[in-house]
Amino acid sequence: MLISLIVPCYNEEESLPILYKAICDVRDNQSKNEFEFIFVNDGSKDKTADVIRDLARKDSCVKYVIFSRNFGKEAAMYAGLEKAKGDYVAILDADMQDPPSLIPEMIEKLDNDEADIVAARRVTREGEPKIRSFFARTFYKLINKMCEVEIADGARDFRLMKRKVVDAILSVSERQRFSKGIFAWVGFRTLWLEHQNVERVAGETKWSFWKLFKYAIDGIVSFTTAPLRLATLCGFASAFTAFVYMVYYFIRAIILQIYNDVPGYPSLLCILLFIGGLILMALGVLGEYIGRTFIEVKNRPIYIKAEDDQDLPNT
Repeated sequence: MLISLIVPCYNEEESLPILYKAICDVRDNQSKNEFEFIFVNDGSKDKTADVIRDLARKDSCVKYVIFSRNFGKEAAMYAGLEKAKGDYVAILDADMQDPPSLIPEMIEKLDNDEADIVAARRVTREGEPKIRSFFARTFYKLINKMCEVEIADGARDFRLMKRKVVDAILSVSERQRFSKGIFAWVGFRTLWLEHQNVERVAGETKWSFWKLFKYAIDGIVSFTTAPLRLATLCGFASAFTAFVYMVYYFIRAIILQIYNDVPGYPSLLCILLFIGGLILMALGVLGEYIGRTFIEVKNRPIYIKAEDDQDLPNT
C-alpha cells in the first residue's frame, strides 16, 4: 500500500531536515507499506527549495512542487493532494507541530476500517499567546453556531485520509479555500486523535494576527451566509427603532403637545451615525461575498507551478 505524506513549506529550511528524519523513521518502521514524501514549496524566500531538491536527489521517495510565488498554505495543500498517488494521504506541517509519531496509529485505524479520516486535534494550547488562544476559541464557537457543518476546536490540517476522501476534496475546486471547513463539508467517518500542543522545532510562525483574522473571515464567508442574514436583521431592527421613535414624537408633539425649545441635534446626529454605520456594515458584509464571487468567476488557477521533481536532472 502506498502512503503519501504532503508537507506544505514556507521558509522552513531549518525545520525540514528534522521533519525528514522523523518521517523516515516512520517509513523504516512500516515495512509493509511504501511511502512518498511530497514537499510543496510555497514561494519561500529562504533556501527551502534548495533543501527540498537535495532531499529529492538523495531519496527517490521525495517528490516536490515549487510554486512560482507565494500562493498560501491552502493552495499548497491542494497542490499536494493533486500530486499524491497514495491509497492513504496525509497532510502535516513542516515545523513538527504535527507529530509524525502519530502516523503509525493513524494507519492502523484506517487499516481496521474504523474511519475514513483519522485527524489530529490539540486538546491544549500551552505555549501559545493567551490572546491568540482566546480569539481562536471564540472563532470556533462563532463559526459552529453559523455553519451547517461542525469544525472541531483545536482541529488541525494534520490527518490521514483514504483515497475516496482525497478525491472528494479535490472535487471542491473553489479558489478561496478553507480546508478545515472543506474537510468537514465532504463528510465521511472521522476519528479524532487528541494530543498536547507541540512547539515549533525551528524558525518562527508565519501566522500574524492579521493573517489569522483574514483566515477567519474566509472561513466564515466560505461556509455560511449568516452574516448576510445578520445584516438584514440589523436593518429591520434599525427601521423598527426609527418607527417607534417616530411614533413617540408624534404622540408627544401632536397629542400631548409637548415641544422642545432646543432642537435635538445631538440625538439626531447619533441616530444618523448609527443608521449610517449599519448601512456601511451591511455593505461591507455584502462586499465580502461579492468579492469572493468575483474571484471565483475569473476561474484563475489555484496555484502556478514553477518546477517539480520531474524537472530534476538525473544524476
